[in-house]
Amino acid sequence: MYIPSSFEVKEKESLYEFIEKNSFAIIFSQTENGPYATHVPLLLEREEGCLYGHMAKANPHWNSRENEVLVVFSGPHTYISPSWYETTLAVPTWNYVAVHAYGKLELIEDPEELRRILDDSVNVYESTMPNPWSMSSVDSTFISNLSKGIIGFRIEIEKLEGKWKLSQNHSRERQDRVIEALDSQGDENSIQIANLMKKNRNE
Repeated sequence: MYIPSSFEVKEKESLYEFIEKNSFAIIFSQTENGPYATHVPLLLEREEGCLYGHMAKANPHWNSRENEVLVVFSGPHTYISPSWYETTLAVPTWNYVAVHAYGKLELIEDPEELRRILDDSVNVYESTMPNPWSMSSVDSTFISNLSKGIIGFRIEIEKLEGKWKLSQNHSRERQDRVIEALDSQGDENSIQIANLMKKNRNE
């Protein structure tokens, strides 16, 4: 990923936090038939520095496990109008935050380990629900039969990149104008980018 120094984030804690908050990722691989991508939620194991997940056995992507994969985690993003800068010497751009992780995909075929991945995934995503669903509430034979159609995997993170493009290359005055304009737009992406800009500006 191209990352100008003013946009680069290296702090592992910030990158891990971002991954956990934006865990629906895209895994990219180069296969013998060309580039291939899979959209999938991933769990981060901080101490191991690994990502865990599963995909359908019918998905041929898991066969590319010998090659390095790129995992892209995308966050909020929004268009930035040059009119907000109050100058004619500016052009449109896009503010966004993203994290890229690199590593090799290793298969997990042990049924108990696969079950652990599924349980952990359910627990993470059900934790905010008013009445959390649990796999233990479903007939174990039903779960076992469904599990035969998926394959678990882990990706040991060998390289991690973070890019926070939040108008850091502009003056504080221009950043304030962009924040004000984004707040006034009111949509979720604009508000999130405005909040990130405020936080970044005050650090």
